[in-house]
Amino acid sequence: MERIGDPIDLRLLDDWQRNLPIVPRPFFSIGQDLGCGEKEVVRRLNILMASGKITRVGATCAPNTVSASTLAALAAPEEKLEAVAEVVGRQPGVNHSYQREDRWNLWFVATGPDKSHVTGVLRDIELQTGLRVLDLPLVRPFNVDLGFSLNGGMSRPPVPRPVQKERLREGDNDLLQLLTTGMPLTERPFLRIAETLNRREEDVLERVSILQEAGIIARLGVIVRHRALGWRANAMVVWDIEPERIDLAGPQLAAQSGVTLCYERHPVQGVWPFRLYCMIHAQSRKNALETLARVSRLPELEGVPHRVLFSSRCFKQTGAMIAHRGAAA
Repeated sequence: MERIGDPIDLRLLDDWQRNLPIVPRPFFSIGQDLGCGEKEVVRRLNILMASGKITRVGATCAPNTVSASTLAALAAPEEKLEAVAEVVGRQPGVNHSYQREDRWNLWFVATGPDKSHVTGVLRDIELQTGLRVLDLPLVRPFNVDLGFSLNGGMSRPPVPRPVQKERLREGDNDLLQLLTTGMPLTERPFLRIAETLNRREEDVLERVSILQEAGIIARLGVIVRHRALGWRANAMVVWDIEPERIDLAGPQLAAQSGVTLCYERHPVQGVWPFRLYCMIHAQSRKNALETLARVSRLPELEGVPHRVLFSSRCFKQTGAMIAHRGAAA
């Protein structure tokens, strides 16, 4: 397991996965908290990114608010898995792609500016691979924070803010695309973003604050690569639960320590009956299964059949596609 021995790096990774200061010089504010200078914070973030411990400093958005997305899966023949994964990874808007231990062994998230883009991506993948794509669109999220405590133990996820889509304004999608792609690691990143969009820094800071307050930006901060930091036991657990039980089971499951994501998705009749999903990230398979055993004892999940799909390989991990390519340039 990769251990972060430097106490400043550990705090930078642990304390700043969310609530990045929305001020002209956010890394100066972080440096004051860490007891080091602004330039040192920027230097360390660049090193952490170059070493693969973080993907970016930026935003994640509440699902299906400013863009469309779906979870999808393929049952790829083992000898063709890498070739199929390459086809999937080339598609514009595919931002996560994993191999999982199941007959449906290649899982990915397709994102785009609208549903027609996502539908087109899935259709192209079917045409290029000759394989059926399971399309598993989101019904409702219960926890999509995906933050990791690196100081030992997994804390409960923060309560998500209600999403107020009516607060979106023209130009927000281009701004959010830059934030999800990754903020520039400079002393004044919001100024650089404003210059890219031909806007004022004050306007960008105001819109980012409003979008975060409105719950459209779900998290703004350091986006870590959990595998590179030792969280290598990544288990997706799917539950074959009756629809009427999800109202109670979903929030209870989402609130458990060790559960990093939780949501309801549409099943595929006759092929994939599972409606309730959760992710468990742990430092070992044993720890992940211990978390699963604990949450399986919840009264709301008593007797519910479930399947565990551990991931064995990450093919792709990037930010979501919100605006059409070139729109924010």
